[in-house]
Amino acid sequence: MKCRVAVDIGGTFTDFCVLDEETGELRTLKTLSTPTTPGAEVMNGIAEIDQRYGLKPSSIGYFSHGTTVGVNTVIQRRGAELALFTTQGFEDVLEVARLKVPDPYNIFSRRPAPLAPRERVYGITERMLKDGSVETAVDAADVRAAVAAATADGADTIVVALLHAYSNPDNEREVRGIIAEAAPEMTVTLSSDVWPVIREYERTVTSTVAGYVQRRVADYIGSLQAALAKSGVSAELLITKSNGGIMAAELGKTNPIQTLLSGTASGVIGAADVAARIGASDVLSFDVGGTSADVAVIRDGKPAFGTGEMVGDFPIYVPTVSVTSIGEGGGSIAWIDDFGMLKVGPESAGSTPGPACYGQGGERPAITDAFATLGLLGGAELGYGAVTLDRAAADRAVGGLATRLGLGLQETAESIIRVSISGMYLEISKLMSRHGADPRSFALLAFGGAGPMTACLLARELGIGRVIVPPTPGVLSAYGGLIADIRNDFIRTAFVDLDEGGLAVLEGHAVDLERQALAWLRDEQGFEGEARLIFTADMRYQGQSYEIETQVKRADISAGRILPIAEAFHAEHAAVYDHSDPEAPVQIVNLRLVVSGSVAKPDFQPGTMTDAVAKPVGNIDIFLDGAARTANLYARSELDCGNTLTGPAVVSQDDCTTIIPPGFDAHIDVWGNLVIEQEA
Repeated sequence: MKCRVAVDIGGTFTDFCVLDEETGELRTLKTLSTPTTPGAEVMNGIAEIDQRYGLKPSSIGYFSHGTTVGVNTVIQRRGAELALFTTQGFEDVLEVARLKVPDPYNIFSRRPAPLAPRERVYGITERMLKDGSVETAVDAADVRAAVAAATADGADTIVVALLHAYSNPDNEREVRGIIAEAAPEMTVTLSSDVWPVIREYERTVTSTVAGYVQRRVADYIGSLQAALAKSGVSAELLITKSNGGIMAAELGKTNPIQTLLSGTASGVIGAADVAARIGASDVLSFDVGGTSADVAVIRDGKPAFGTGEMVGDFPIYVPTVSVTSIGEGGGSIAWIDDFGMLKVGPESAGSTPGPACYGQGGERPAITDAFATLGLLGGAELGYGAVTLDRAAADRAVGGLATRLGLGLQETAESIIRVSISGMYLEISKLMSRHGADPRSFALLAFGGAGPMTACLLARELGIGRVIVPPTPGVLSAYGGLIADIRNDFIRTAFVDLDEGGLAVLEGHAVDLERQALAWLRDEQGFEGEARLIFTADMRYQGQSYEIETQVKRADISAGRILPIAEAFHAEHAAVYDHSDPEAPVQIVNLRLVVSGSVAKPDFQPGTMTDAVAKPVGNIDIFLDGAARTANLYARSELDCGNTLTGPAVVSQDDCTTIIPPGFDAHIDVWGNLVIEQEA
């Protein structure tokens, strides 16, 4: 018997998704995360999979893993001691950044301190021109002096980001060679290896983030590989990527920037798969875990991608699934500020001690505690029995806030939930504005341990009429890692006009990118199936300072067909900005290529529909919308396709709890999804 396993580590729980390749059966599991001993939760889960399902470690033929080590390293500022080598005269590139105030409504706001402090930034005598020609060769003595100074100042990692290295990496590589001779123990990161893109700040800040996390990510991956081998798992470890794909873990050790948003991206990939299966055209994925709520736009079964996503305080400019993170998860702490105002998050209770209702010593009230106090969590056990609900502990935690606020226990709990929903409402409204979309035309696809718990309350505020809860919503991010394709992004800065000469240059870049991409897929990933190649170009009207990524056809580049490429850009510009200028000359700044190869996916079959009304397993007393109520309690495992139910109701299952408020009706669709709709 062979099985495929995918793991996603969250702030509170670690999720497992197991596919039996012989029967097609999908099994799921949650264990508590172990932030003090990263990787231990994976070993615990493998042992429990064996105990619960009889699937031995030796039967695991595929193992993918979404890691949060990189992003946590940046957020917690526990990474490398960085030094930055840059072209002489450009030492302030990180300090100057883009001259943007972090908070335009706060004149006292400050930009975060760079990961490479100014005193460890060294200018090197060299000069590369934008066309890739060398004006000034690298001064080896300069480099050796900088290495000595960086070593004396305690640096253990050097990031090399030289001017115009995107056009020609030779000077950066020469500097790396000199560093290797002078200080072979030093870790070196080159900007031309991380993401060779035009614009010095964007390339440099992305490279510093990569260098900052590399040692910790490499150590973590190495430890996990050793632990998997020791436990009897012979499958090669794969790492999910920020762009929604997967790659060999060995590459993650040297290219950690690709893994920073792997967990959140996997969730969106899982949600996109659900949306495509049910034919939902416009969907907001709503992933609420223990620490944050992550929201993404999915259209026609495909997630939106972008660059410049924030990791902690810093943007990274590699392609990622476009996700908005809101610091309000199920473990987010409720507190009162100096002005007596109730606040929620961004601090989280995590898995240790966790919310008070977990009974593990937590005393401060979290969002989950508020739901427990209101009687809305249904069953006595959470997370596949990993936690037994302690309602009394939740009441004590919320009661402390109630006393300070002068409110009743239930009123305080509802206030906590309303404050958290208002924060989500604000950030989602911003997201929809950026996409020029009306949330009322979207469905909300809720998952994560706390997503289905809050989804209907949020949908009611946003005017969203339909909420979709997948069959196993608590582990959908792990499922996304199970079905993610092998995928990588490549880029080449062109900076040419859209004319015959420009397309001739672009053709040369396209040939190089294809060769590079196929070598990565075949040689480095060992993929032998059909390769998919998608070209896009970052384009703009002459004189503009921003570009729009536009899909282009490879055949049009080869044939030198200007018109279809121009028309595609004009249409994209009109879609984004509601206007275009077909008479204006167009420039192509970057040519991009996405290469991907499909992995095997579960073959789900639709169920048989029934018109029966769902039967509750009991009734529970809840407090919702300012009033005490009686709600039906349903077991998700006992609901069949076609079953209908009406709010107020609570649906309990191993991996999460779904709350259906008054004014909502629900049914189970042919794929087993719980579809909840507001009454007209």
